[in-house]
Amino acid sequence: MKTKFKALTILSMTAVLALTAVGCGSASDNSASGDASKTSGKKLVLMTSADYPPYESHKTDGGTDEIVGFDIDIAKAITKDLGYDLEVKDVDFNGLLPALQAKQADFVMAGMTPKPERLQNADFSDIYYEAKETIVSKKGSNLKTPADIKGKKVGVQLGSIQEGEAKKMEGLQIVSLNKIGDIIQELKAGRIDAAIIEDTVAKGYTAANTDLEFNTIEQTEAAGSAIAFPKGSAITADFNKELKKLKDSGELDTLIKKWFDTNK
Repeated sequence: MKTKFKALTILSMTAVLALTAVGCGSASDNSASGDASKTSGKKLVLMTSADYPPYESHKTDGGTDEIVGFDIDIAKAITKDLGYDLEVKDVDFNGLLPALQAKQADFVMAGMTPKPERLQNADFSDIYYEAKETIVSKKGSNLKTPADIKGKKVGVQLGSIQEGEAKKMEGLQIVSLNKIGDIIQELKAGRIDAAIIEDTVAKGYTAANTDLEFNTIEQTEAAGSAIAFPKGSAITADFNKELKKLKDSGELDTLIKKWFDTNK
């Protein structure tokens, strides 16, 4: 989600213009209609923050390092059907929208909610998944509601929806960090008292750290995930069509079960 010798001047200018036209991916080569028939063999760059399982995380196996997850599977399905090759890049969450604005990426997927302040700087797809916020704490700490964490040190991911929600709560000592894994380590070390983390992500971290627990915060508004694009992107409409296909075919439900294990 990129002159000392007169003889070289024309060649240099040509190269710069060519690079400018190409941009970060291939969407800029297509017409404003985003016609998928013109995309075969082209590449799109997806930027994400790969510390947010099951949406995206690093999988290391035999010396290889691959970014995998719910968002990545959706991106692969959509770009494959539209005829694009896909390149995935890992960036700190708070750097995703700035990178998108700088046209270093064609789109961003990171369990991101299209809040009004984000809509000022990016276009978003339709919502593809809705989740809830939770309070993660050490077992037995009895920190279950926003009232319980008043006056406590609470960890959130920098630039996230959870950081924004924490700032609305009264009396919190907010500790903003780049990575969810760092927040969990701070919690386990006792340097923070609790963390506000999305439920599907909290499930994974508490399963891997049995000394921790999570409690769901009562929601006052929907908090769904959508795909972010540069303002005026030619591919937004095509992505929405593909998202609808994934929903209508049941493939999206299959991916939800795969990554969130909703039957447990």
